[in-house]
Amino acid sequence: MKLQSQLNAAFTVLLIVVMAVTGYFIYSLLLDLLIQDEQRQLRQSGEILVEVLDDRYGPRTDIQQFSTFLEDQDLQLFLYDRNQDAVFFSTMPPEVVNGFFQNNDFADSSEPVWNYGNAKFVNSRILVYPEATGLELILLTPMNDLHAVQQNFIFRLAIVFVIGAAAAVLLSYFLTNKLVTPLSRLQKQVKKIENRQFDDLERVQATGEIKEVEQSVYEMAKELQRYMNSQQSFFQNASHELKTPLMTIQGYAEGIKEGVFEKEEEEKGLDVMVTEVKRLKTIINEMILLAKLDSEPSVYQPEEIEVSYLIDKVVDRALPLVNEKGIKLTQNIEGNIRIFADEEKMLRALMNLTFNAIRHANDRINLSVYTEKEVVKIKIEDDGQGVSEELMPQLFHRFVKGKDGDTGLGLAIARAIIEQSNGKITVGKSSKLGGARFEIRINRKKYSEQ
Repeated sequence: MKLQSQLNAAFTVLLIVVMAVTGYFIYSLLLDLLIQDEQRQLRQSGEILVEVLDDRYGPRTDIQQFSTFLEDQDLQLFLYDRNQDAVFFSTMPPEVVNGFFQNNDFADSSEPVWNYGNAKFVNSRILVYPEATGLELILLTPMNDLHAVQQNFIFRLAIVFVIGAAAAVLLSYFLTNKLVTPLSRLQKQVKKIENRQFDDLERVQATGEIKEVEQSVYEMAKELQRYMNSQQSFFQNASHELKTPLMTIQGYAEGIKEGVFEKEEEEKGLDVMVTEVKRLKTIINEMILLAKLDSEPSVYQPEEIEVSYLIDKVVDRALPLVNEKGIKLTQNIEGNIRIFADEEKMLRALMNLTFNAIRHANDRINLSVYTEKEVVKIKIEDDGQGVSEELMPQLFHRFVKGKDGDTGLGLAIARAIIEQSNGKITVGKSSKLGGARFEIRINRKKYSEQ
C-alpha cells in the first residue's frame, strides 16, 4: 500500500474511532440532561400544585380535599405518605398504581427513573407542607418523548458528523497528497543517484523536514559524485605514479640483462632502479596507510598528548632541511595545550605539512598553536607563492600535486589523520607571511567526551 493510502486510511480510522467515542458520550450525556430537565419541569409543576393546595386548603391534612383537586389536573401523579409507606391517591388506575408500587421503591428518593412493564418514567418528588404530614407529591412522565428527542438529536448529530468526516477526509487527502508528492519526486531523484545519473538530478520543491531531507539528499549526491570522480582520478593518477617507475625499472633491467649498457652505465642504471624501487615502496606504504586510516579504526590509537611536545619533534626533524635551504623557522605556542590524538600519526601529519611548507617557502616558516574556547588551532604558514585557487578544492585528494610536489599523498595522509583526531584541516589563499596557510582545528572537548 502506498504511503498516501496508508496515511489516509490511518486518519480515517482515527476519525471514526474519535467520532464513535464522542457520539457515545454525547448520547449518554444527552439522556442524563434530558432526564434532569424533565425532573426540573415536573418539580416546577409540582411546586405550583403544592402552593395552590396550601393557598386553597391551608395547613389541613384532609386527603379527600387534596384528591378532589388533584383529579382535576391532567397529570400522572401519586400522593405518597412517607410515614406509612403507602399511596393515598393517584390519578392513574389502581392496577397501574400497584404495578408501580411493586416494581419500584417509593421510599428511595434518589432514583430518578421508575419502571413499569417495558416502559420507563421520570419522577420528581415535592414535599407537601407542613412536612409533619409526611406527604409527598410524586409526578411522572414517560420517557418515550425523551427518547424521541434523543434520537432526533443523535440523527442530526450523525448528519453533522458525516458531513464533517467527509470534509476531513477530503482535507486529509489534499494534505497527504501535498506531503507525499515531494517524497515521490524525491524517490525518483534517489533512483537517479542509484543509477549514477548525477547530471539529470532535479531539485524538489518542498517545505519543513522534507525540504531538509531533500537538501541532504542533494548534498549527498554531489558528495557521491565528487567521491566517484576523485576515485576515478585516484586510479588514473595511481596507475600513472606506479607505471612510471616500473617502466624505468623494466627498461634498465632489460638493458642490463641484454648487455646493452657499459659497466659504468650499468652502475648508473642500478642506482636508478634502487631509487625507483624506494619511491615505489614509499608510494605503496603511503597508500596502505591511507587505506588503513579509512577502513581500520583500530589502527588509530588516540591518547592525550602535549602539542608543544609534537611541535618540538617536528622542528627537530625539519632543522637539517631548514638549515640547508637557509629558511628561518619560528614557533609560537600559547600555554600548555593538550589534545587527544595518535602521537605517531599526528606527528607524521604535522611533518608532512611542515616539509610541504619548506619545499615552497622562500625565507620564512611560522608554526603557531593557540586555543579558541574548546578548539585547538595549529597554523603552518610560509612566505612562498601560495596555493592557486584552481588547486585548492582538490589539494587534499590523493595524487594531487602542486608545484614541486612529491608523491601527491602527503596532504591526503595529513587530512585523514587529522579527521581521525576529530579535527579539520583547511588551506587559505595566503598567510600573513604571503604564502600558503594551513590551519588545523581540533575540538578537544568533543573528542574527550566520546
